[in-house]
Amino acid sequence: MATDASFTIKGGRVGILLLHRLCGTPVEMRFVANGLAKLGYTVHCPQLAGHCGSAADIKASTWVDWYRSAEDALFDMRKDCDVVIAGGLSTGAVLALMLAAKHPNKVQATALMAPTLWLNGWMIPWYARFFKLVSHKSVANLFSFPHHNPHGIKDSRIRDFIQRARASAGAAAAGHPVTPGGAVFEHRHLVNAVCKLVPHIRQPSLIVHPLEDDYAALSNATYLSGKLAGNVELVVLDDCYHIVTVDRQRHLVVEAIDRFAASLTRADISNPVVTLNTRQQSVA
Repeated sequence: MATDASFTIKGGRVGILLLHRLCGTPVEMRFVANGLAKLGYTVHCPQLAGHCGSAADIKASTWVDWYRSAEDALFDMRKDCDVVIAGGLSTGAVLALMLAAKHPNKVQATALMAPTLWLNGWMIPWYARFFKLVSHKSVANLFSFPHHNPHGIKDSRIRDFIQRARASAGAAAAGHPVTPGGAVFEHRHLVNAVCKLVPHIRQPSLIVHPLEDDYAALSNATYLSGKLAGNVELVVLDDCYHIVTVDRQRHLVVEAIDRFAASLTRADISNPVVTLNTRQQSVA
């Protein structure tokens, strides 16, 4: 049975919804959530359906279940917040886009961290592309995708800590070590649904993406930057891998979201592409 790892940090009337990645956990959003809460935002990190439990739980869940989890969390946030920025990591970012498309009056902007439409990062083996030929979930669940080094994290010390946490506390603390093929199958259908909606999303969007993403290449971010109907700010990180919320430049993710949220009060939002490095401590 899944452990509920959801958490909320109460703050002001501007809320930031943070959705975790596929086979991940709200715990991976903790650093960013705490950083934003210290700046006065209300932050909610829900657990997506089927997560933080067994492999069978993940296999049984669908993208519609994941979306309903995100939607319920959005409705809860709107009870306390006048403005909500829907954000997420990887698959969580894709779900945030769907929230923006389906609820334009409830979502004022999106904050997309390493959005993953396609698994095309440098770590993904070439033969993985053939998985798209699988057309039935029952067949998809015969496959699995083990997580290999560097596990989306460039910093070896952080990576070792996550691996120890996974070994000691399991999925509730550190996510699943293997992604079932059925979950990848559901992700594909989620992406197909969202891509049809992307040209109609008019809210401002922040995209934070690693230059060296091992799971999802930068093309995911540039595609969205070109297709979204609203203003887009693209921030490219140069010293981390896929899980930007825990890797070396996680503090820059907090700064970027804070800067973006503050910009929503201005009538004119620019569209810069900003490249950050470890020597540059500000996104300004």
